Amino acid sequence: MGAVMRVKICGLSNVETLNAAVTAGAAYVGFVFFTKSPRHVLVEQARTLAQTVPVGICKVALTVNADDAFLDEMLESVPIDMLQLHGSETPDRVADLRTRYGLPIMKAVGIADADDLPAIADYAQVVDQLLIDAKPPKNADLPGGNGLAFDWRLIAGRRWAVPWMLAGGLRPDNVAEAIRLTGAQQVDVSSGVETTPGIKDEKMIAEFIRAAGGKNGH
Repeated sequence: MGAVMRVKICGLSNVETLNAAVTAGAAYVGFVFFTKSPRHVLVEQARTLAQTVPVGICKVALTVNADDAFLDEMLESVPIDMLQLHGSETPDRVADLRTRYGLPIMKAVGIADADDLPAIADYAQVVDQLLIDAKPPKNADLPGGNGLAFDWRLIAGRRWAVPWMLAGGLRPDNVAEAIRLTGAQQVDVSSGVETTPGIKDEKMIAEFIRAAGGKNGH
């Protein structure tokens, strides 16, 4: 048995599902600060949730093209361990934010076909982690959390200069196959453990982490 798979449950918005993620063995818990998302949380709400997370579990703030004013306000209030940038932030912007806040940064890079792969290497120079996600449809309101997968074989066996996490259309019933095809050591799920958009299911969270081979899986 290799290293334990590190699982991120993203878009948590209440104590019950946050506790379910923690109990099941999530390595990361994510809070979404993006008003268009059904998973959006307010700063005060996120602060209350983040304060309950045990030490050792990485608290991630997902933002989309956020400005410094919002990031200043949010990071002053919410005890966050990592920033996840899910918009069209450039490598320069990523580098600036990393310097400004002194926090590890994970950048989401959307993949639809092989032409999208070079961007991953560009961001790998300036981030602490990469999130390799499915590219959203052209007219999508959301940059992620759309429940779409990409062709996992595109990144099979690839490695970059920093750790990376697989996202996009993962569910309890396909995550093991996704890991097998890509060699991912970390996976991220949001819509794949929901009954309706934004509503996480405690059982599905536990099933996903188990299926991925997270802490409670074997």
